[in-house]
Amino acid sequence: MFNRKWFLATVMMLLVSLLLVACSNEESSSDVEQVLKIANDQEPAGLDPHKTPAHSSVRIYSQVYSGLVAFNENMEIVGDLASEWEQPDNQTYIFKLREGVTFHNGSEVTAEDVKYSFERIMAEETASHIASYFSNVESIEVLGEYEVQFNLSSPDATFLSNLTNASAAIVDQEVVEENGDLQQVAVGTGPFKFVEWVPDNRVSLVKNEDYFIDGQPKLDEVIYYTMKEESARLSAIRTGEVDMTTLTAQSASLIEGEEAIDIKSYQSLEYSYVGFNVNSEPLNNQKVRQALSLATNRESVADIVWNGDAVVSGPVAPSMGDWAIDVGSHELYQNDIEKAKSLLEEAGYPDGFEITITTASTYADMVDTAQVLQQQWEEIGVNADIKQIEWGEYIDTWSNTSADILIGRNGSGTDPDRALNYFFHTDGSANVWGFSDSEYDALVEQGVVTVDQAERQEIYNEAQNLLLDLSPNLFLVSPMKYVAVRDSVVDFTPYPHDGEDIVEVSKQ
Repeated sequence: MFNRKWFLATVMMLLVSLLLVACSNEESSSDVEQVLKIANDQEPAGLDPHKTPAHSSVRIYSQVYSGLVAFNENMEIVGDLASEWEQPDNQTYIFKLREGVTFHNGSEVTAEDVKYSFERIMAEETASHIASYFSNVESIEVLGEYEVQFNLSSPDATFLSNLTNASAAIVDQEVVEENGDLQQVAVGTGPFKFVEWVPDNRVSLVKNEDYFIDGQPKLDEVIYYTMKEESARLSAIRTGEVDMTTLTAQSASLIEGEEAIDIKSYQSLEYSYVGFNVNSEPLNNQKVRQALSLATNRESVADIVWNGDAVVSGPVAPSMGDWAIDVGSHELYQNDIEKAKSLLEEAGYPDGFEITITTASTYADMVDTAQVLQQQWEEIGVNADIKQIEWGEYIDTWSNTSADILIGRNGSGTDPDRALNYFFHTDGSANVWGFSDSEYDALVEQGVVTVDQAERQEIYNEAQNLLLDLSPNLFLVSPMKYVAVRDSVVDFTPYPHDGEDIVEVSKQ
């Protein structure tokens, strides 16, 4: 006998079960684990933003700390910890801080923290790599709990843009004093909190639930895996072991078009260089340095090292637009072997000389550049050995000027002052070459205090041409940068001034 009540009850139970399954499936498809895994080409050299310039460190601490101001995607200066600011005159800046912002340890950020942070940067004992950025800060006054004033000794056209540097971070005085420095700890106000650093393995960050910008970040966790070998990074992005990694042009071309992987490219603000210890013979002779420049075929460096995806560069990368001069027309960029030999003879080295080129073993482009130069310079009688060293030793070698010739990469920054003053002024924080020239110093000092952009451009054009003549470095090429990204990563856009902006990134 047909039991109508039993039948209806059974149907209802079935419908409820199907509905629950559907809801469950819908939840599971949208409830994706928001963990971004990034393969890094290098181990951090430390986490102290005021002391460590290595990009392997910057990419980590830039997610943990905040500054007063920042660049947006259009390279416009916007408030970060500062909600607003005013400039009563050319030598005074007053910043009003966001109220209620806390460090990751719960301490509130006040004007005293800003004063402490910049006085730490400027203190000689800190030996900060950005101290010269703020050398004309005469004093810092706390006007109130959330208001701070910077008094400059002279007008400074670069002051606000220098504040956007990731190293101009606001730190907690108590954390510094508890630990001596911030090389192994990181307590900031940024979108992510530092969790742990497992040497030669990974660095882990988690979402700052109290971040002061609503809706950011979207990720719950970011894990940076150290994978020094590019073959390992290539394999990891292909298999989905990681979600994102930087690659060379050669490796990017190997996986371009592969399913589930997107290659994002952009013209960098970086350039590769040959650094000279100008106090070491024979490199203390300007004619020797000029001869090496003439013996260098930069187009070949672009073709061989960067697979053709690089442009010849001076100290100001071409992606900075009108700030960069046309170096291709400069006499020392003409690859003239006979003139190079003549200069060596005038310098007292008619038969050439022997020298050692030092480079980082963990960066293939630096090793390849050294090998190309080794072959090119042989044409003028310069016999170069190549010494490859690990990253930690490389950083020490750069800092201590303990190599005659060093292959490296620099960032031009977002203002020509960084490219020309920071690296090559006699007192520049990153002038590790022993280079000093009074005429050059006067030019870049004038550039800093000149507010009119057209006048500044003329000054920096003259400074660039003089620097090429003096040749404390050889400036080679500015490469394209490549980031391989899994298609599960949403809303990642690398910019020339910030190739690792992940606050809007999510996983699907």
